Amino acid sequence: MGSLNLKKQAHLKRKKRIRKKMHGTPQRPRLSVFRSARHIYAQVIDDTCGRTLVAASSMESVVKEHFAKVSEDPKPSDTSDSQGAEASQSSEAAPGGKVAVAGFVGRLIGERAIEKGVKQIVFDRNGFLYHGRVRAVSDGARKAGLDF
Repeated sequence: MGSLNLKKQAHLKRKKRIRKKMHGTPQRPRLSVFRSARHIYAQVIDDTCGRTLVAASSMESVVKEHFAKVSEDPKPSDTSDSQGAEASQSSEAAPGGKVAVAGFVGRLIGERAIEKGVKQIVFDRNGFLYHGRVRAVSDGARKAGLDF
């Protein structure tokens, strides 16, 4: 339990160190990324008025539909409730894993930000290390056309 507390303290220390130097403005809002063990969330925030301009997450139906697996079961009548629950959980796991889902969320937030007229942003990794899913979100947003 002690090591978990140290990890959380290190994360919060990195987050504070990053955020004291970074502020989102109306011309260049902040793209904040949060990752949990299962999902990833991204927001474009204008810190001067404290408003979230656009948001996207891996929990949205658009993302889930994009990564839904095609049912290849030849006997759909044989599935029981327990097998149906297992099938719904396995459909959450995307081909390519959580990194692919994070890249899609990055593209989604990039497209939504451009629709709102935002082209330049400041990337806030929120104390997380810049690799894996956090990097996939930024790469997806860059592919969508955001500049940072």
